Amino acid sequence: MKTCDFDYALPSHLIAQTPIEPRDASRLLVVSRADGSLTHGTFRDIIEYLKPNDLLVFNDTRVIPARLTARKVPTGGKVELLLVARRSPTEWEALVRGRKAMPGQRIAIGEGEAHVTGQVIAVTEAGGRLITFDRALEPLLDDLGQVPLPPYVHQPLSDPERYHTVYARVAGSSAAPTAGRHFTPDLLLELRATGVGFAFVTLHISMDTFRPVTAELVQDHVMHTEWCTMSLETAEQINQVRLRGGRIVAVGTTATRVLESAAAKCAPDGSACAWQTVTPFEGPTDLFIHPGHRFRAVDVLLTNFHLPRSTLLMLVSAFAGKDLIDRAYREAIEQEYRFYSFGDAMLII
Repeated sequence: MKTCDFDYALPSHLIAQTPIEPRDASRLLVVSRADGSLTHGTFRDIIEYLKPNDLLVFNDTRVIPARLTARKVPTGGKVELLLVARRSPTEWEALVRGRKAMPGQRIAIGEGEAHVTGQVIAVTEAGGRLITFDRALEPLLDDLGQVPLPPYVHQPLSDPERYHTVYARVAGSSAAPTAGRHFTPDLLLELRATGVGFAFVTLHISMDTFRPVTAELVQDHVMHTEWCTMSLETAEQINQVRLRGGRIVAVGTTATRVLESAAAKCAPDGSACAWQTVTPFEGPTDLFIHPGHRFRAVDVLLTNFHLPRSTLLMLVSAFAGKDLIDRAYREAIEQEYRFYSFGDAMLII
């Protein structure tokens, strides 16, 4: 399958620049895999499509202030850093905007007590830089950094918390999981009252999740690793719900990658895994889900509308079928849904 098959034209005015208030007032397109129907509503309507004994699985990652302004030493030239993965307390992989930031280049960030120095020690396979700092960087990020907004968002947020989900708690991402942004505390309480369960996984999102695929053929794309975890408690919740006949509802593509990675670790050869759907694990995943993938852990998918040629669009197409997703996207554009990070939602049942 060619990467260009996942291209589409989007009018620029449909790229959402600010989040809707309140969160659950966004629109919801419900896509039925059973009959191909497309139903329009608002996000609050999700309560009508979830059943008692369903389990919502959320990615509880929280975005760190990963965008930093640094100075070259000794010239003082400006360098912008976007932290994408922590290798150790003092070593980070980062995307660097600035000329000739090659191995050996020294940099400085901040002033006074928050002053940090570092040195580029390698160019990564993905074209980023591996940087070692003179002390642990993470405790200083609130003073040194800013939460990075996607490049297609041109308006600053009046409330930085609106970039996060209401349940974000494990710091480590350079971008936010978008599908979960639509939930409000009140809506979560209503869902729990109907018998819907909640479980949490963590996947720390790097920019590779959102980076467009440049390979001509989809299968030639290399997915770099992202750190994730599924606890024993969450794995047991998922396995019990499946045994009782409930559905696993993945909140977003990142939760989907954790779920499917955990299912693959349960049965690496693709066979059935006795009574278990998933097994607990912690570590990196490079799982690239595209058409042809056999889903073993996800029954329902909640997601936003994704960029052309992205791995996220390929994942959604794998879950619902490319023809149905193509039709859903055409309908969303005709109906002027809001797209991308601050946009509207799609529920695939």
